[in-house]
Amino acid sequence: MKVKFIAVAALVGCTQFASAQITDAEKALRSHDSDTTQGWKLGGVASLNATQTSLSHWVAGGENSISINGAFNAHANFRKGKNTWDNTLDLGYGLMKQGDVDDFRKTDDRIDFSSKYGYEAYKSLYYAAMLSFKSQMTKGYDYVNDSTKNKISSFLAPAHIIGAIGLDYKPNSYFSAFLAPLTLKYTIVNDQDLADAGSYGVDAAEYKEITDSTGLVISRTLVKSGKKSRGEFGGYLRLLFSKSDFEAEALKNLSITSKADFFSNYLHNPQNIDVSWETQIAMKVNKYITVSVSTHLIYDDDIDVPVGTNPDGTTKFSKRIQFKEIAGVGIMYNF
Repeated sequence: MKVKFIAVAALVGCTQFASAQITDAEKALRSHDSDTTQGWKLGGVASLNATQTSLSHWVAGGENSISINGAFNAHANFRKGKNTWDNTLDLGYGLMKQGDVDDFRKTDDRIDFSSKYGYEAYKSLYYAAMLSFKSQMTKGYDYVNDSTKNKISSFLAPAHIIGAIGLDYKPNSYFSAFLAPLTLKYTIVNDQDLADAGSYGVDAAEYKEITDSTGLVISRTLVKSGKKSRGEFGGYLRLLFSKSDFEAEALKNLSITSKADFFSNYLHNPQNIDVSWETQIAMKVNKYITVSVSTHLIYDDDIDVPVGTNPDGTTKFSKRIQFKEIAGVGIMYNF
């Protein structure tokens, strides 16, 4: 029921308002219906947000903090006749230090690359093939307390690669529906510790255990290491809405973008749909200053997320809806 609710909510949200972390880079992909320029079209945007709080004898309470978030998005799109080739790269990284904590902790970390080729079949309908790659740059931790942390991710752990073939429906410059009944999804966990734990849906390591008369494990021998990859075959749907040219005077500086991805594994629990729904709303104050709010909702039935700590100090995992929200004011530069 949770997955069905998420899927319906995402579908409604995308078609009515939404906006996504795909940012200006992928917004350019939707504009080619009104763009007759042949050849290559290059561009992008870079942004930086920072906040700082300092308190001294502040009776209302609180903690000192400093945070910084940066993003870089670029696109390289090619159009010639009925052929289109759209490429985007989305990078983001954020750090925060709060209170007496000695180190900075991640608030954002993403690598998102997408390449899609299309051949016009009829008016707004295209034969299309897409390849996408998603991962993160540095290690991520679940912080049990200020002195204890457990690693839960690293570069290429996980990484998600999707190859899809289908039809792309683009009736206008701000909406797209890409339906791919033939899709391969490949998950990489290039960290043996995480692979042995069975993180992100890969097969966990196998051990031979010896116990005493009370059932207490007294020795444990590795029999088979955990797998570092997992392949899935299924169907894929991406809905994208992106609009920044509103006619109403009150909305002229508003940019709304939303992307929702759905994947169903034909070979294992096809009814449990993986969902990734990203939304971004930005308001330009002037040429460089922008106020923005972004959200990202994820549900993957094959991924357990940290929900606490086991008695032995290890991280406890369970299936959950993942949600992230970032709001800020910062500098933005288009190129």
